[in-house]
Amino acid sequence: MASNPDGLERLLQGNKAFANRFTAAEPELLDKLSQGQSPETLWLGCADSRIPETTVCDCKPGDIFVHRNIANVITPTDLNSSSVLAYSVGVLKVKRVIVCGHTKCGGATAALDDGDLGETLNAWLGPVRELRRKHQAELEKLPSTDARANRLAELNVVLSLEAVRQHPVVKEAMETRGLTIHGIIYDVPTGQLRLLGGE
Repeated sequence: MASNPDGLERLLQGNKAFANRFTAAEPELLDKLSQGQSPETLWLGCADSRIPETTVCDCKPGDIFVHRNIANVITPTDLNSSSVLAYSVGVLKVKRVIVCGHTKCGGATAALDDGDLGETLNAWLGPVRELRRKHQAELEKLPSTDARANRLAELNVVLSLEAVRQHPVVKEAMETRGLTIHGIIYDVPTGQLRLLGGE
């Protein structure tokens, strides 16, 4: 089977270029990272391919501990995000937690109505759709689907921040060692981050 230069081979060649460039520029960093990790930031973001957190924040490997999912949904009952919070905050002792939503979010756009997306996505976007229902009057005043989806993405960050605040390990870290939490929006057309608020 012929390899596709835009597929797996492209990724493997890209990795070789990265490893060569990185080891030449900072030969000690990868060795240091092989000994363990001590990131200062936990990033809870969307799985969208346009928002690679290390790239958009101009950071290096080892700087950011990451959890990403569709529409950056964080709920108290999700074992996946809860385990990431427990490990990064409780074991790695990150100093800050960031929940990052973004403009042009397909999940937020899909949550603007109750169209059938299949069992898995219907269930996953349930909290975002419920949030839309709660803020329906506000959202309907906005002039376009894009504007409504962007506002829903902001509201979803705020809701996710509340779930983060309620996590027992996070609550303890905020009280005992000054852990901070922050909500941000990444604007896809400009590449800029905008702070929504934090503690």
